[in-house]
Amino acid sequence: MRNAGLLAAKMRRAKWRLQAHGGPQFINQGYCYSCNRLVNFVATGAWWRDDYLCDHCHSIPRERAVMYCIEKFFPEWREKVIHETSPGSRATSLRLEAESQNYIATQYFPDAVFGEIHQGYRNEDLKSLTFDDASIDLHVSQDVFEHVFDPAQAFREIARTLKPGGMHIFTTPLVNKNKPTQWCAQLRPDGSIEHLIDPPEYHGNPVSSEGSLVTVHWGYDITKFILDACGLFTDVIYIDALEYGIRAEYIEVLITRKPPPSG
Repeated sequence: MRNAGLLAAKMRRAKWRLQAHGGPQFINQGYCYSCNRLVNFVATGAWWRDDYLCDHCHSIPRERAVMYCIEKFFPEWREKVIHETSPGSRATSLRLEAESQNYIATQYFPDAVFGEIHQGYRNEDLKSLTFDDASIDLHVSQDVFEHVFDPAQAFREIARTLKPGGMHIFTTPLVNKNKPTQWCAQLRPDGSIEHLIDPPEYHGNPVSSEGSLVTVHWGYDITKFILDACGLFTDVIYIDALEYGIRAEYIEVLITRKPPPSG
């Protein structure tokens, strides 16, 4: 199992949160799509996006929402070629790896050779993938595209490598909602970073202790951004279902589809 130490640490932190708050704030039974079983969902804090956990796989709502959409909109996933960029160490990523016949997990290591295995993962840059044209049935990314400096090029690479009829199923926090997308950081011509918000915002990174810089606060206009970038249409799926442990802020799932072959 990849990153077993990280998973154990997450479980210890969840147990500590329960103890610190005097027990769960909310608990309900239901079916977890991330680990494919009946479980208890336990809210350990007020921010359910991170604190509403499956008591078996410790998935959080957005991870369960991704797997729900994969099951519902791409049910043949087990037999298809799946690429997941920056997979997690638990939950949906582990289920995809365990049950898929052709699962490819990649991370971004800028100082290593792209297309080769590094630290147990294939090394890939989203804006310049080494995959052949039309070679991937399903791209999966969970909270990745808020950290990409050139998302337009990354979406073009996703479109290039998708097979006809393939999909990109992903999450990225749509924090701006109906407001226009806001750019938070960009690269200068010399490669240095220009921060457009103060202070800069960072999220956790499973392969780097430095974290991942947030480059963009997306709004619902991301669908037009993707269409303009690569010509593909994207649906935004919002799920609110306690029985599946899917309830929180900023857990929309986006599905970009490449049209199937004509005729």
